[in-house]
Amino acid sequence: MALGAGAGVTPSAATTGRGGSRSTAGTCTYVLVHGTHSAGAYWLPVAQELTLRGHRVVAVDLPLHGSQAFVPESYQRQDLVAMATEPSPVAALGLDNYERHVTRVVRRAAAIGPVVLVGHSLGGATVSRVSNAVPELLDHICYVAAFCPSPALPTPDACTAAPENGDALIPFDQIIGDPEQLGVMRLNPRTGDAGDLKALREMMCADYPDNAFRQRLGSLQTDESTTAYAGRAVGEPETWGRLPRTYLRFGKDRTIATKLQDRMIAEADMLTPRNPFRVHDFPTASHIGPLDPTPVASVLAALAP
Repeated sequence: MALGAGAGVTPSAATTGRGGSRSTAGTCTYVLVHGTHSAGAYWLPVAQELTLRGHRVVAVDLPLHGSQAFVPESYQRQDLVAMATEPSPVAALGLDNYERHVTRVVRRAAAIGPVVLVGHSLGGATVSRVSNAVPELLDHICYVAAFCPSPALPTPDACTAAPENGDALIPFDQIIGDPEQLGVMRLNPRTGDAGDLKALREMMCADYPDNAFRQRLGSLQTDESTTAYAGRAVGEPETWGRLPRTYLRFGKDRTIATKLQDRMIAEADMLTPRNPFRVHDFPTASHIGPLDPTPVASVLAALAP
């Protein structure tokens, strides 16, 4: 598989195919699932590149994200004291909600042709859940610097707490309020605090120029469900495990550390040794990926059946 500059590929054995009789004659649809504190707009640069190459793309907004985002009133006023206690409807959401929402999108896309399901960051947990639920509707699954829980690390919380994630930056000092009380991890993307901005930049994209960092920071949402992080999302061998799968490994990730990515890949491969991950290495990429979307889009485009 040919890749763009700066990306390498680790070959693997051939993977097992997806069962079922559904037609794969139509145009491939990429269903893209965003990560924590994010929205479908995260995927815009990659989605544009895939579309220009002739693919159909749906960049999903998960419930109460993106076009339906909850915006705390206190956040609009930048009242940090009120932000610490203002209730959030996002607290009622969990991976069950995310799974159902994405599955509905996959069902509609699969009626037309092949589907490649892709998740970034926390979105990987949803990819695993949907793959367990409707493997017959999927042709390939892909994790982009994403959580891929295993029996030993069954939830995103467990993955985050793994020793291999020790080098990651967790934004404890940037969290507003008590997550256990609010039911969400609340951030303030509009912060003017130099220390907070430095930490958020290191977590997201330390290699980006100033303006590009501010653009990405401006697209973040305040709230993400703590219940979603605690949800079980282990791929089952007989469903998720029979799908061809790919992992895009980011070598400068400070949110999901590269060592944790390696452990999740290895444990997935142990679960289905005849169907290992196809791993593409982006050694200089930070958590939100390369500034130039072309190399990532090239890998994804090659996954179309």
